[in-house]
Amino acid sequence: MSDHGSLAARSQKFGAAEGDQGIVRCDACPVLCRIRPGRSGACSRYANDNGQLVRTDPAVTLARAVEAGGPVVAFAEGGWDGQLLDPSRAFVTGIGAGTTYPDYKPAPFIVGAQHAGVDTVTIVTEGIFSYCGVKVKIDTDRHLGAEAAAVRANGEQVGHVTTAEYGSQMLSLGGVRHLTGGSKKEGTTTCDTLLKLCAGEAVELTIDGGHAVRVQAGQAPLVDGKAEARMRVGCGSATIGIFAQQWLGQVDEVIVVDDHITGLLSEHQAGKVLGMQPTGIRLRGRRSTPGRYFQVANPGLGWGGTDISDPLSIIESIDPKTAWPGLRLLLTSTTGEDALWCVLDDALRPVPAEMPPGVAKVVERIGENCEPSLCSVIFMAGAGGSLRAGVTENPVLLTRSVASGETRVTMGGAPVYLWPGGGITVMADVLRLPKNAFGYVPTPALVAPIEFTLPRALYERLGGHVSEIVPVQDLLRDLGPALRIEDWQAGNPWPFAG
Repeated sequence: MSDHGSLAARSQKFGAAEGDQGIVRCDACPVLCRIRPGRSGACSRYANDNGQLVRTDPAVTLARAVEAGGPVVAFAEGGWDGQLLDPSRAFVTGIGAGTTYPDYKPAPFIVGAQHAGVDTVTIVTEGIFSYCGVKVKIDTDRHLGAEAAAVRANGEQVGHVTTAEYGSQMLSLGGVRHLTGGSKKEGTTTCDTLLKLCAGEAVELTIDGGHAVRVQAGQAPLVDGKAEARMRVGCGSATIGIFAQQWLGQVDEVIVVDDHITGLLSEHQAGKVLGMQPTGIRLRGRRSTPGRYFQVANPGLGWGGTDISDPLSIIESIDPKTAWPGLRLLLTSTTGEDALWCVLDDALRPVPAEMPPGVAKVVERIGENCEPSLCSVIFMAGAGGSLRAGVTENPVLLTRSVASGETRVTMGGAPVYLWPGGGITVMADVLRLPKNAFGYVPTPALVAPIEFTLPRALYERLGGHVSEIVPVQDLLRDLGPALRIEDWQAGNPWPFAG
């Protein structure tokens, strides 16, 4: 238990008094903390205010400007009565709303409003997600670790490396097996790692048999302490295709080094179409199709995500019957960060030389066409029993309504991707949620906001908790100082739009 400072928080529909010492038992999660007066529970989200269980964080409502770029009425702490905010511009989020645990209670807020002449209902809650994790996209060609290698935080496994995508390395972190299926330390470390990533904070990770990486949503990754700058423009073959025309007449051969598909210009179809002369240069690795080579080197932190620092080492042979002295050879990585200009001498050996300005300009253009290297963090969770029961007495009807698109799901107002198939499995970009949208309970599990918006008539047909609907203007007024208003994020679609 921890000391609790300001108790300016709203009451919840749960908690029970115990004994004469003013202790309150919190039943907002399975831990069932016994909280003394003036103290907060293990998660610091609930506290005992003179024998009454309260939330320590304010509920969050997002306010949309009257028109794009227009001002939003700010909340003056302690002096706002709910009348200054037009209810038609307000969206009550699940942030700070509270939970439905232990499963049988209606959602903390079931909000009624009218939009475009349609009576709508938004069911607002905070889900306790044991079945959750994050997918991390790291824009880099650097080899971080083998596929399926363990990813660790503070020595504890919190996930694994998953399949690489075009120009990015991918991690899958969290999940119920790490949260609850291992040791207590593994579970708490996993929960802490997920919470930090979802809050937009930096996390230091290590990969078994691989490298250390610093991950933070919206920021460049650090690999072994070095910041990444560029996401590759394409694989070696694609880079050849993009820039072949610009190299024509300035080079005789180009090798674009890439861990996945290394390109050889004269042999590539792009070179054939442009009428380039064969050079007799043969690369190491496995030739896939003309001008496209696999496995020219091992994965690593060197050129093009390989383990090499000398790109000439991937040249297997130079045919003296085809090559000629003075042959102009460019070697470059897929980001243009590494490049070498060579000219073949009389013995047909590549000799490094000063790169001509025209060739250097094309290499610079490779870099210009690279996107900035960033980390993306996508929260993924399955919405299960207690959460759905807070919406309707017959949860399967909600699942079907969500799957059919009749009911719109958001997380803190942010749009989600709904996976097809059974259940309500969603993904959301953590940067599209308001700050401090996530919490935790020490079971351990993450707590995240979720909202279901649908027409009132449909809600009634789903067997929803109609008697719990509160008009939005009443809710805004009643919450008073326990409410925090933030600007609607302009890039997010308005949930009440048709």
